[in-house]
Amino acid sequence: MLDITKEFLKNKYKINDTVLKLYNDAMTDVEDEFKYYDNIREYNQLKVLNALQEERISDAHFTNSTGYGYGDIGRDALDKVYARIFNCESSLVRPHFVNGTHAIGAALFGNLRPKDTMLSICGTPYDTLHNIIGIKEGKNIGSLREYGIIYKQVDLNNEGKVDLIAIKKQLEEDDTIKLIHIQRSTGYGWRNSLMISEIRDIIKFIKNIKPNVICFVDNCYGEFIDKLEPTDVGADLIAGSLIKNIGGGIAPTGGYIAGKEKYVEQAAYRLTIPGIGGECGSTFGVMRLLYQGLFFAPHVAIEAVKGAIFCSRIMELAGFEVLPKYNDKRSDIIQAIKFNDKNKLINFCKGIQAGSPIDSFVQCEPWDMPGYDDQVIMAAGAFIQGASIELSADAPIREPYIAYLQGGLTFDHAKTGILISLAKILEQI
Repeated sequence: MLDITKEFLKNKYKINDTVLKLYNDAMTDVEDEFKYYDNIREYNQLKVLNALQEERISDAHFTNSTGYGYGDIGRDALDKVYARIFNCESSLVRPHFVNGTHAIGAALFGNLRPKDTMLSICGTPYDTLHNIIGIKEGKNIGSLREYGIIYKQVDLNNEGKVDLIAIKKQLEEDDTIKLIHIQRSTGYGWRNSLMISEIRDIIKFIKNIKPNVICFVDNCYGEFIDKLEPTDVGADLIAGSLIKNIGGGIAPTGGYIAGKEKYVEQAAYRLTIPGIGGECGSTFGVMRLLYQGLFFAPHVAIEAVKGAIFCSRIMELAGFEVLPKYNDKRSDIIQAIKFNDKNKLINFCKGIQAGSPIDSFVQCEPWDMPGYDDQVIMAAGAFIQGASIELSADAPIREPYIAYLQGGLTFDHAKTGILISLAKILEQI
């Protein structure tokens, strides 16, 4: 770090010499990890470039349809581009998905019917899916449960891995299992994200027992972190958010579903209605942003990963428990830091907010956020509201008080926000 940069951090952001020493040590340790992910970034950039070229994308595809949106060539071509990138039959990429949870919900509702069973094999899914599934009594309005769809789950084993023995037992004993839910990312858990190689082995194991079951992967936070995606290794269906990795920090809203054509079509009927599916839906002039965001996404996703790796190492050097470790291989952009202290957790998130380009003057506080059972604190000073590909941190206010950092459009910004957060915590001690 240049002396002029150090002085700027000291004078403008009150970063002390102790934190700067930790910074230097962390940067030395993470060099080899950064090189590994730069190779992945380059490959995925070529993959996206080739998909855009093969579909002959031009500025004519930056459409601004209204009304029904019939014949929106930009919308329909983007579906084909995503299908190429994910190496699958079909995709549905729409600004009409309000978030990743909405896309996941459309995939589940579209492909499950009354008396079918959905089996979650990574334990309890991410909090915002609880109301979709109808996990808790008294919160079932409009849920899968209210429609007569059964939910079961297999918890992770003692090593924090997917329990193949328990899955085999469920599949052999229950003929109603229609869909397997696989959560690639950690969510609000304390485990490593599932590597693509693990997803491949899990799906192969499941298909050998029950070939016709739908293997669905929640792909949020995972796009472009590996050279392969779940659909490359046997997933029938995936879904995610455009304001996470694959939107490149430019897509203003939306989500996607990709996979086998028959399953994507069923999901499209849930997004709109049967008989219409993906053939309608005007795009309000956002198509250029969706294309451009996709083009930037391989680079931006790896910038976010570098921020997570740096965060892991510097927080570990500062004495905190982290997961994953800085030199663990990753499959998502999320970094978990365990504080075992409510105030330290809150101050960490406040530091990320203070380091944001937008709303840096705002003090984030825990609140009763829709879709969550616990109070949640969210640091999200972003150009796109709630975009977790931008530097952000959030946490449910519950023991052992774990913060989940994600995003960072540039590594330089991510590391600055992390330094501010660490300085705030060390001031508290």
